[in-house]
Formats: sequence, structure tokens, C-alpha cells
Amino acid sequence: MEPISQYYYSHRLKLHFWDWGDSGKPNLIFVHGSRDHARSWDRVVGAFLPDFRVLAPDLRGHGDSSWAPGAMYSIPEYVLDLSALVDIVGRWPVYLVGHSLGGAVVLQLAGVYPERICKVVSVEGFGPAPEKLVPRPAHERLRRWIENMRDYEVRVPKRYPSLHAAAARMQEANPYLPDESALHLTLFGSNWNPDGSLTWKFDNYVRAFSPYGFNMEDAQEIWHQITCPTLLIRGLDGWAPDPEKDGRIRAIRDHRLISVAEAGHWVHHDQPEIFIEETLRFLRG
Repeated sequence: MEPISQYYYSHRLKLHFWDWGDSGKPNLIFVHGSRDHARSWDRVVGAFLPDFRVLAPDLRGHGDSSWAPGAMYSIPEYVLDLSALVDIVGRWPVYLVGHSLGGAVVLQLAGVYPERICKVVSVEGFGPAPEKLVPRPAHERLRRWIENMRDYEVRVPKRYPSLHAAAARMQEANPYLPDESALHLTLFGSNWNPDGSLTWKFDNYVRAFSPYGFNMEDAQEIWHQITCPTLLIRGLDGWAPDPEKDGRIRAIRDHRLISVAEAGHWVHHDQPEIFIEETLRFLRG
């Protein structure tokens, strides 16, 4: 079943989402990660259609959604946009699944609006490791941010000579990704240029981190407000450390953590059968 392309507005931005059809079933929203796009979920989404109405937004600055004027790309803005989509689709509470940046966003929304969320799944979305959260002095952080933003102003997006060349770059980032999946993700994640080359759809400014960083104390205070069951999934070959060992996720009262072998940061690509089985069992239970 091919999804329907739709748009909605949030924060004066025209944002895009894919809708696999309103069947009257509970709403399940999949949220992709940074520099990704909503069709990243295509390989797994069909397994959820018998039980849910499935939707997948392109985050601001990604996919077919608008780029933010002034490059406003922080977690609060992503949470704002997702809350607007939750309001639009209605029939609360909804189910949420997010990967990486999207995993952080769904956890934040579940803590801010716990009454609107039935269950939440976060894949590699626990935030930076604690040792990476040691703050630099404020003047250093602000200067670095300014210099990064100035660099992005003159940065020219890289062009790839062919679809296969762009797909190969995607497989460099994720060696587990099969050729067919890499081509599919590249088709939906790139635009053709007049000379026949391709560039990625995402806004280069989404790479920039706020000079105020990721405040783990604030994040944990928000996580503590989550009242729904929460499933956390990590890949054993990913870059994220075990969030139970370092204590980050103890703030989430009703959580379960699954660590998946032979999977990196993109667990839903690397071990799709395990991802589907565990996520469906959790959502149905």
C-alpha cells in the first residue's frame, strides 16, 4: 500500500507527512532521525498497518518539509511540530516510534503531553553520552556556534554524479544497509540537479548544535513526567552507550530496554525482523 502525501502547518512552516490511510484504527506516528526522511520506515511499516493508522512526518528541514528561516533546528522546535501533527490527526492517545533525533523528540513529547501518548518507542534516542555533556565555557560554545553557522553559509552541498554513487555514500554511513534499501532511501532523500547529479534534501543547517547544548537534567525532568509504557531499543554495534549503566534512563519510570546484536545506530534497517517483532509485541501488549 502506497502512502498519501500530505502537508500541515506548524510555526509558520509548511511541513510534509506520509499517511498510509485513516482506517479508524489507533494512530501510530514514526519519526525519523537527523539528515534522514520519513520514507526511512518503508521497510518495516507494512507490518504495523493491520493494527494502526500509520503516519510518518518529514521533520522541518528534512525530506519534503520546508527549511526553517534562520535555521531554527532544536529539539524544542521539533517537539512543537510533532505536537501540532498529533493535534491534527486527533484520536488521542497516539502511539509514537522515533529513531535517533526522532527518538529524543518522541520522549520529550511524551513527557510534555503524557495524556496524549499511549505508548512510546525510542530507538537510539537517548541523547549524547554523559561524558560528552561536560559543558565548555559559555563564551567558547557561543563562539564555536557562530563560526559553524558562518561556515554553513558558504558551504556548498555535495553533489553525487549518480544515484548509485549517492547510495554508496549512504552505505558508508551504515555498512549493514542492503543495496536495495540504500537505493530506495536515496531516491526519497535526494533531489536531481540540472546537470543530472544529486544532492541530499536536508538543509545543511540541521547539522548545527545549539550553543546551549543538550541539558540532560532538563531532559530527565521531562522524562520523569512520562506516564505511558516506554520501550527503548539500542544496537550493540551503535555509538550510544548503555543508558541503564550510566543511569540516564532511570528517570523514565515504566521502561524496558532491548539491546540488539549485529545492529548499529539504525536498528530498524539492520535487524528489521527483530525491530518489528519486539515493537509489535510491545505496542499490542
